[in-house]
Amino acid sequence: MTDKTFLTDITELRRRARQHIEKGAVTDAYRADRDTVIKLLNEALATELVCVLRYKRHYFMAQGIHSDPIASEFLQHANEEQGHADEIANRIVQLGGSPNFSPEGMLSRSHSEYVEGSTLVEMIREDLIAERVAIDSYTEMIRYIGENDYTTRRMLEGILAVEEEHADDLASFLSDLDSDFKSRDRKSG
Repeated sequence: MTDKTFLTDITELRRRARQHIEKGAVTDAYRADRDTVIKLLNEALATELVCVLRYKRHYFMAQGIHSDPIASEFLQHANEEQGHADEIANRIVQLGGSPNFSPEGMLSRSHSEYVEGSTLVEMIREDLIAERVAIDSYTEMIRYIGENDYTTRRMLEGILAVEEEHADDLASFLSDLDSDFKSRDRKSG
């Protein structure tokens, strides 16, 4: 077993903390390319905002015999995506950037698309596709950031876990609806 000692003495930590205090949370220990991380986070912010809008539309447009529990899930997902957007915007500010909430160009910054869908099944599929895009996107960001920005990585890992839950929820709804439709077809045929 090797003895790992703290590499920096307290006096040195205190000295460095007094330098560049205008940078707030970003110290000399920050190793990521801040501009790139802020750009990626602004793309993630746009993605989350587009998802909020799509889920909200689906919440209001969901109709049919199966719509109540699915609409409730759409609303829950919209609220969780809004929470992700807020977390991301806060982290952008902590890194000294400006969160881009401008509607102009939001779809081009977003990794997911805004596809409305006209039936409940189409809405679920479009949301599931968007969640799968987000899962891959966040996975790539986490790999890129690696050990260079622990706070951003942890935030993204938390968001990724929720996006995976969303994808599982939506896949379950599709499976249930598919089973229900097949059951009805057998009864009527």
